[in-house]
Amino acid sequence: MTKNPELSIVLPCYNESEAVDSFFKKIVPILDGLALSYEIVCVNDGSKDDTLNKLIKIKETVPQLRIVDFSKNFGKDAAMSAGLDFATGQCVIPMDCDLQDPPELIPKMVKIWKSQNVEVVLAKREDRSDDSLAKRLTAWLFYKSFNQFSDLEIPENVGDFRLMDRKVVDVVKSFHERKRFMKGLFALAGFKTACVGYKRPIRAEGQSKWNYWKLWNYALDGITSFSTFPLKLSTYFGLLVTTLAFLRGIWILIRTLIFGIDVPGYASLMTAILFFGGVQLISLGIIGEYVGRIYLETKRRPLYVVRQVL
Repeated sequence: MTKNPELSIVLPCYNESEAVDSFFKKIVPILDGLALSYEIVCVNDGSKDDTLNKLIKIKETVPQLRIVDFSKNFGKDAAMSAGLDFATGQCVIPMDCDLQDPPELIPKMVKIWKSQNVEVVLAKREDRSDDSLAKRLTAWLFYKSFNQFSDLEIPENVGDFRLMDRKVVDVVKSFHERKRFMKGLFALAGFKTACVGYKRPIRAEGQSKWNYWKLWNYALDGITSFSTFPLKLSTYFGLLVTTLAFLRGIWILIRTLIFGIDVPGYASLMTAILFFGGVQLISLGIIGEYVGRIYLETKRRPLYVVRQVL
């Protein structure tokens, strides 16, 4: 394997024993046809299946493969960060091994990087018709909310699959936060960017590790990592409620003292108490989310622990 290859492929793997064989059968001929030196950095993210053993066996026939084995599962973003740390190529492409990030797109991305004087080449999904209506709607809502309320703008329908020049990778590596939202960190790095469209195929092997609950928490991590708008929203809502309560208090006072009209309303009072109690709990939850992030960051624990490098 070349010491400083021109291209590095970063591959986070978690319980992907069913997919890795198909992935390498597809990607190795494509990379061999590029006429450039390359490496494939696979990060085994504490897989509980046979992923590591399969990667070790593949390494016997693919000397360009490097295996970074975690001591436990640290999550995809930590695995991707480790892959960027260990990658030595002049350009780096992170991707998934389920073949939903098509390896056939790599030659085009490399060509654009070399010919158009750009540091980033994004792979953008042109069609989401295969996704469910709920998934399309939630994805649209997330991108719109994030871009509206944060200081960054992340391109819609673009995942982690992209080509990054070495200078971009070095900037991303300089970000040290523990709670990581990689799409935001990539956008924060900036640099000249080109885009190539593609239609995402269905997953070739295995099952997705993401469900709606995990996606919801991932979106929450993204928004709270790059925006303080949720905190401001609580403030704005509190000001609005205070103003309305003050005006209603004046109205009740006028009706009682001037017009002598009694103001009953036990049911409405209980409804108001429960409603504003819920609002207070939500506001405390938002504050707790940010305080929890500060707490985790101050501990300065390592992002990941490497068991071995093969």
